[in-house]
Amino acid sequence: MSGPPPPGGHRREIVRLAVPAFLALIAEPLFLLADSAIIGHLGTAELAGLGVASAALVTAAGVFVFLAYGTTSVVARHLGAGDERSAVSAGIDGLWLAVGLGAVTAAVVALWAGPISGVFGASPAVLEQATTYLRISALGIPAMLVILAVTGVLRGLQDTTTPLVASVVGFGANIVLNLVLVYGLHWGIAGSAWGTVIAQTGMGVALVTVLLVKARARHARLRPHPARVLAAARTGIPLLVRTVALRATLLVTTWVAASLGDVPLAAHQVALTVWSFLAFALDALAIAAQAITGRALGAGDREGVRLAMGTMVRWGVWGGLALGLVLVALHTVVPPLFSPDPAVQQALGAALVVVGLGQAVAGYVFVLDGVLIGAGDGRWLARGMVVTFVAYLPVVLAVRAAGPSGSPTRDVVVLWLAFTVFMVIRGAVLGWRARHDDWMVVGAR
Repeated sequence: MSGPPPPGGHRREIVRLAVPAFLALIAEPLFLLADSAIIGHLGTAELAGLGVASAALVTAAGVFVFLAYGTTSVVARHLGAGDERSAVSAGIDGLWLAVGLGAVTAAVVALWAGPISGVFGASPAVLEQATTYLRISALGIPAMLVILAVTGVLRGLQDTTTPLVASVVGFGANIVLNLVLVYGLHWGIAGSAWGTVIAQTGMGVALVTVLLVKARARHARLRPHPARVLAAARTGIPLLVRTVALRATLLVTTWVAASLGDVPLAAHQVALTVWSFLAFALDALAIAAQAITGRALGAGDREGVRLAMGTMVRWGVWGGLALGLVLVALHTVVPPLFSPDPAVQQALGAALVVVGLGQAVAGYVFVLDGVLIGAGDGRWLARGMVVTFVAYLPVVLAVRAAGPSGSPTRDVVVLWLAFTVFMVIRGAVLGWRARHDDWMVVGAR
């Protein structure tokens, strides 16, 4: 059982894990921002269509984020207990689960792309673009889930550098493919979708290769074990519920944006992408929190968990405040990068001010979420997120009931103020849980 870290040791460990995680995490939204810029210059309908399709696609894959989060916790606990072979074997179980879930989800999304896109109630022109993008992008879902699973294993093994390399290479290729297919071959929004699928598949193959090398070095089994794969699935159910509730929040918000018109929807899509970029940046601390918390509890070090959590919460709040103020300062510079439409630019600029001012809360939320995920506190997180979603519903539905005001800028600002209320509620719920000690269960499990 390990003792408390030396003075400053926990800070060095946080930085060692968080910096590569930060670079890897911001790589994805940076390239998503590039995709939005590429598609945005095709027209407002295409940009709004990307917003609808992205919301559906990210939800279809994102509900299985437990493949990364749950695996990180389990692998880190085994590592903390000194059993690397079991750590990697647990990761292999998660990989096989990802392959099965990915194949089924891809088939469902591809076959039902039209009805899924239609749920948002967007205009016919937007619906056509969204359906095209979603049907093609569905082919990349298996690779997306495999990437989640292997990334979770590597994080649990305290390796955040390999996912960074894969992200930079993969998403860099995605930008090149998008430019060639969208503008070079004139495939429009379909070209963007194909570029994403090809890049994701390449990333998945590369990461699986790395994991197989680690598994052979530790003599871990590679064949699927049905009982253990099912056990991995059952362990992930609470995090699945938590993620479904979170994704439902984002979907309902996008649904309300669609009811306000094409301009608010287009502005909301870009604002949500920017928010996701900032969330990924701040989530680097959450990734470090998952890995450090899991390993420390596996080694029985509750004091180390509290010490690291306090440091990461402070860093999260100050980091969120700094990023938010930068965004506020750039709120008139960013919009022209995504749309030539003056109405979209004005609405987006106002929304970005609200997004920026809410980032200190976001930093607090993401760190505590990471700590509790690393502790394996999935059941409580599931209940807490459902409560938060239910509390948010009356707020966002009031925005829809009010309907378009005649000012797209006002409508988007009100919608993002409502979403900020959601983050405040979530922070209060997580803060209440973190103050207690029930979640700090020690040992491998």
